[in-house]
Amino acid sequence: MFDTLLRHCNLPDGRTDIDIGITGGRIAAVAPHLPGPAGEEIDAGGQLVSPPFVDAHFHMDSTLSYGLPRVNQSGTLLEGIALWGELKPLLVQEAIVERALAYCDWAVAKGLLAIRSHVDVCDPRLLATEALLHVRERVKPYLDLQLVAFPQDGVLRAPGALDNLRRALDMGVDVVGGIPHFERTMADGAASVRLLCEEAASRGLRVDMHCDESDDPLSRHIETLASESVRLGLQGRVTGSHLTSMHSMDNYYVSKLLPLMREAGVAAIANPLINITLQGRHDTYPKRRGMTRVPELLAAGIPVAFGHDCVMDPWYGLGSGDMLEVAHMGLHVAQMTGQDGIRACFQAVTATPAAILGLDGYGLEPGCRADLVLLQAADPVEAIRLRATRLLVMRAGKVIARTAPATATLSLPERPGEVDFRLHRKKV
Repeated sequence: MFDTLLRHCNLPDGRTDIDIGITGGRIAAVAPHLPGPAGEEIDAGGQLVSPPFVDAHFHMDSTLSYGLPRVNQSGTLLEGIALWGELKPLLVQEAIVERALAYCDWAVAKGLLAIRSHVDVCDPRLLATEALLHVRERVKPYLDLQLVAFPQDGVLRAPGALDNLRRALDMGVDVVGGIPHFERTMADGAASVRLLCEEAASRGLRVDMHCDESDDPLSRHIETLASESVRLGLQGRVTGSHLTSMHSMDNYYVSKLLPLMREAGVAAIANPLINITLQGRHDTYPKRRGMTRVPELLAAGIPVAFGHDCVMDPWYGLGSGDMLEVAHMGLHVAQMTGQDGIRACFQAVTATPAAILGLDGYGLEPGCRADLVLLQAADPVEAIRLRATRLLVMRAGKVIARTAPATATLSLPERPGEVDFRLHRKKV
């Protein structure tokens, strides 16, 4: 007997009319027409059941702080960094916790149950670090929060940043971060990559660096990151986030870079909403999109995930924690509008970031943790097209969020009734 039995599920891999049996908070069986009884049966009605969404790149210490102490008038990356510098001395730990918990509520409602958040460690008080370590424990029953020690102002450029980063790691932060392109010189940037990768290797930690978040095609710290991954045996544990300079690099150099990244086992994280907003600001026309080369990275065998990056903070005044919105923007910017491309973008907000974060028990196979999302869509393509309603969100087999189906009732002459925005498929 199962604790819970989900019937008539469509799965992201294309299987249809599948039942999912859950026992003890784990998936016990996945097959058509599983025998009952069960403590509870839920009819998915031929709609998509997915593992939860995963955000591989976010800044929770700044989320929901839009307008504090002022609004980013230019909308640029550099003004956002300057504005965050103005806000940091004014931060109060309780307010960071309150905003982060509010965002986690948004995330759960959207089926987003795992987030990797960078936390700025350049403030010697480490207020944000302490706040998010507290939040990590508070939300642990329903959301996996992985923290990155991020020296926003440059680990070599900012006084005391390296010591602060090490203190944050000693406090329990999970991942080593960096921002080499924000150091004073290209040489300093490369030196910071070597230093931080050595720190991660000595501690047995993962690495996730803001890398080459620039329109400058000569910002090439990703090659140093890949080289250090090989030298230190960090393959499979290193991620380059943003990589927007690759958008502007010449094709010959990229033809050398991609195999180097593949050999080094370096993953990539694009942030479509923010990359398309902050990059290309110095262009008139033609204007660069700025997002990294997602199709080419995937074709080279490099894992690519998407991140939300910002929600209502000094860099971006929009957002709602919806990873389907992120995937929707990503496929448009990358021109991945073929069926395979759209499905790859769904993977970029589910299974791929789960692998990058090293999440235990993620997936829809027997033995995986029963973290599931029921979407008002038949398949991943339709889910992205509609930014589908999350009808039900489960954590370890327990329902933690429900949302009513999206419907519209028409009162038109000769055509009254409800509108179904999903595809109408004829049965053959």
